[in-house]
Amino acid sequence: VRLVESGGGLVLPGGSLRLSCAASGFRVEYSVMRWYRQAPGKERELVAVISKSNPITVYEDFAKGRFTISRDIDKNTVDLQMNSLKLEDTAVYLCNAEFTLRGSSQYYWGQGTQVTVSS
Repeated sequence: VRLVESGGGLVLPGGSLRLSCAASGFRVEYSVMRWYRQAPGKERELVAVISKSNPITVYEDFAKGRFTISRDIDKNTVDLQMNSLKLEDTAVYLCNAEFTLRGSSQYYWGQGTQVTVSS
C-alpha cells in the first residue's frame, strides 16, 4: 500500500492549486479517502473526506466553497482542488486512506506535499 501526494507549491493569495494523491496496492473507490493538513506549530487537521462506493463528500468549514475533493477511478487517485487560497492555507497537505482488510480497518498516510501561500 502506498500513497504519494503531488501538486504542492508556492502560490499567491487568491490563487489555485490542485493536489493529487496517487494510490497503489488498493482501490480508492473501496476506501474512505481524506485530505489533512498540518501547519508549522499546529496540530494536524482534517480538510475533506470522500466516502467509498457512491461518494459523499464532507468539508471542514474553512474548506467549504473553496476546496473540492474528487476521485479518479481510472487513475486510482484522489484530488483536492483548492481555489481562493489564503495565507492561512499554508501547510503540508497529507492524504489518508481507510479501508477494511481481513475484517479490520487499515489506515495509511502519504508523505505530504507542501503548500505555501505567500505574496
